[in-house]
Order: sequence, then C-alpha cells, then structure tokens
Amino acid sequence: MKLKDVKLTNPYLTLPKLCYDRVDPEPLKKPFLIHANSELAKSLNLDISDKEALTSFVNGELALEGTDNFAMCYAGHQFGHFVPRLGDGRAINIGTVTNEYHEQYHLQLKGAGQTLYSRSGDGRAVLRSSIREYLMSEAMHGLGIETTRALAIIGSEHSVYRQTWEKGSIVLRTSPSWVRFGTFEYFAHSKNVKELEALADYAINECYPHLNDEANKYFHFFAEVMGKTARLMAQWQAVGFNHGVMNTDNMSIAGVTIDYGPYAFLDDYDVNFICNHTDQHGRYSFGNQPRIGEWNLRALMLALEPLVAQERLEKVMEHYGQMYTKYFLYLMGKKLGLDEVNNDDFDFMSQMFGMLQSLQVDYTLFFRTLSRYEGKREALLKLGLLHTSMNEWLDEYEKRLEANQSTLAERHEAMLKVNPKYVLKNYMLQEAIEKAEQGEFALVDALFNIAQNPYDEHEAFERWAGVTPSEFKNQKLSCSS
Repeated sequence: MKLKDVKLTNPYLTLPKLCYDRVDPEPLKKPFLIHANSELAKSLNLDISDKEALTSFVNGELALEGTDNFAMCYAGHQFGHFVPRLGDGRAINIGTVTNEYHEQYHLQLKGAGQTLYSRSGDGRAVLRSSIREYLMSEAMHGLGIETTRALAIIGSEHSVYRQTWEKGSIVLRTSPSWVRFGTFEYFAHSKNVKELEALADYAINECYPHLNDEANKYFHFFAEVMGKTARLMAQWQAVGFNHGVMNTDNMSIAGVTIDYGPYAFLDDYDVNFICNHTDQHGRYSFGNQPRIGEWNLRALMLALEPLVAQERLEKVMEHYGQMYTKYFLYLMGKKLGLDEVNNDDFDFMSQMFGMLQSLQVDYTLFFRTLSRYEGKREALLKLGLLHTSMNEWLDEYEKRLEANQSTLAERHEAMLKVNPKYVLKNYMLQEAIEKAEQGEFALVDALFNIAQNPYDEHEAFERWAGVTPSEFKNQKLSCSS
C-alpha cells in the first residue's frame, strides 16, 4: 500500500485524557532521507518507494488519514528515585498501522519537537543519537531479541544545541506497545484508580488479548510481564548487551527493548561494566541488569496494588529468579553448543565467565571462535595473554561435550547460528556517525546490513569482527547519546 493511502488508527486515544496530550510535530528545516528500512516496511505492507513522501511523513509534514498526534504521559523511577511526572519529552505518536496478520505497530516520531512533557528540553534529537537508535534497534532484531524497530531516519539543516551545535534528526520508530512500567506508576501515584484500570485493560487488549476473558486478568497480566521481562534480561546478558539506563519509564510492558540511549555491547568481558557515565554507582552495570529487572517489576507490582492483592503478585515474583536462570542457561547452552543443559552447568558457566573476566577476553569474538573449536586451541589461546585458566576451562569444556549426541559438524553449524560474528560496538557506530556528520552515509548503510545479518561473514568489514582497538574500549556515554 502506498504511503499516502495508509489509514491510521489511534487506539490509545480511547483512554482518559489524563493519559496523553495532543501535540503536533514541528518539522525540521531542509530535511533529507538518510535511510529507510525496506524489510520492516514490507512487514507493515507499506510501499515506501516514494522517498519524497516518506521524508515528508517522517518530518511530520505529511499527515495521513486518521493521524491524531499526541504525547504519552507517565512517571518513573530514575536511578531508583521516583519522578511523579515524565512523559514523551521528544517523541510524538502519530498513529497505528495494522498489517495483514492483524499485528499492530504504533508509529512514533522521535525528535519532532517539544511536548507538554519536555520540561526544559527542546524536544529534538541530533544525528548521532538518532543513528545510534536506528541501527541498534535493528541490530537487536537481527539477533532475535524483542525490540522496537525504526522505519526511517532523516537528517536536516536544522541546528540543535547539545554542548555544541549539531544537526537535528528524526527517527520514525515502531513498537507493539509504548506503554511502560512508569505509565502505571503515574496513575497509581496520583491515585487515579479509574485511569489505572482503563490503562491495564488497554495494555491487556494490546499485548495479551488472550487474557481478556480471564477472571483474574490483572494478576495474569503481571505474570506475563514478569515472564517476558525475565526472558529479555536473559537475552541481554547472553549476547553481552548493556542497556545503560533501566529506569522504570524505559521498561516496556510488552517485554521489548526500548529507548536506546547510552547502551553498549561488551568489548572485553566485564561483569561490572558501566556504559552510562551518569551512573556513578553502577546501578545499571552489565551484571546488575537481571536484578534491576526484578526491582522494576516490584515497582510495577506496587503500582498495580489497587487492582490486585500484593500477596498474590509476590507469589509470582518468587519465580522471577528461577525463570531468568532457566532462560539464561538455555541461551548459554546454545552458545556453547550443548545439546542439553542442566542446573550443574551453572557452575561450569560461572568458571567460564571468571576466566573471561580475568583474561579480559572479547566476549563476542570468544564465542564466534569457540563456534569452530575442534580441539586445536591456538585461536582461543590468542584471545588472552595468559593461557592457564583458558586451558583449564577448555579441559572442562571438552569433558562436557562428551555428553553431546550431535556431531562436530552439527555443533559448529548450530553455534554459528547463535554466536554472531558482528555486534554493533560503539566505536563502529562512532565511525559511521562521524562520516554522517560530514554528509557521507555509506557506513550507515553498511552497518544496517550487518545489523540485519550479524551471523554472516561480511568479508569487506572483517576489521570489525576482531578485538575492539584499545583506544576505543569500554567507553562511557551520556543519556543524550
């Protein structure tokens, strides 16, 4: 369907007016299209071949039938401290499309101008942060991790101040839901129980419609969110992804990764790695993410108190650690090429993580190299300066592989499908950003292709498959990144 023929709906606007504020986008000056996601467009049944129309749409100038722009209101715990009113400070929702499989995708313009919730901000996004979100959201999708995705990104000649003058940009991003843990906290804190219940009904219908006829649907809703969150945390840990700012307003009730700011993929393995320089105490460090997932769920649990007895939800929360561990063991078992995993493997994996930590081994490169392991250790031993602990762990690994029924070739094939050759590390993204700021977007194109196909060889970009250059390792970024 051609873009101009699309009809949008706005189911969120059926909620009480306290849930949102209507606002129109403020177009950027002299916009131009940087990149469009043709694969996502196809899944949405959208024809985006008219680049001029697409650019106008992303810039907020082309309003499709049914467009009704608004910003969502929510609260949130930011670094553990409750802020009673936040909201979409630089994102404007423009409507919802439904594909042939009856899947809903809510469209949102990030960087389209001020809203009621911008506080002292200008509501804009700059080129570097927009490129980071555009590429990383697609990279997470390529890795099989639930995430928002972006349909297109535009640049402009519009100047935006961030410590220095930069060029403004807008990302058109999509999600099955933009409802956050903090959305529930907003109405619970203000004791608007009617709105809280309406929001819960909406969220259930949007993401968990199979619960609509359940007698205890709010209880089951929380259980579903808990399970999806445990799974998402396990996926982040298994692939070596550090979100960097896991505030409750950045946690989705749909269990998808949202709001890409100061994130990072691990360079050398470091369980204590902190990618957000604002996070001085390491609350959102890489190794702390599963615990913060639980902390945030407890905040959501308290917000649901007017609808469900806390004692019942506490019983659900007792299963969080078990569910997370189950998912994590399963994912790590696949990465290690094990036919089956059991609880005893936790100690075996802990030994591996200790070895990676002590030797400062590149996390992604280690597993990709291990995916071709057939007894010769030279390639793996070269990843660390000291060989004793690597040899000791490989001795245990070989013993563990004896329980496999699969052949060597089958193990290699299976591991190469789950251990990416490429993840989008920050130094790679920075290189593309610096080129883009000079008007060259070839590296954005290349990284987007790698993001969609992280397990392929991409021989032209072999330099990105190795160890991160020492001068670029373990960099910290700001929330405006």
